[in-house]
Amino acid sequence: MDNATLADLSGGTLIWQDTNLSGTVSNNNVDHVLTGDNVITGNSFSGATGFPTVIQNSGNSVLIQNATVLNVQFQP
Repeated sequence: MDNATLADLSGGTLIWQDTNLSGTVSNNNVDHVLTGDNVITGNSFSGATGFPTVIQNSGNSVLIQNATVLNVQFQP
């Protein structure tokens, strides 16, 4: 694709991102529970593509929030 065609397809220069994570945890009661191992082995990402994300938790009664913002710019 030539530069002129690419310029016509451009999305512009306005970049705006707003990630609002607002979870809460309250009044929890955990009793007689077991937790497992939290392990990532050497081949855990074998063959992975894109942007692999790992969120690990070895506890109980928790809130885990995650956000991924990806800004990709193509320039001639």
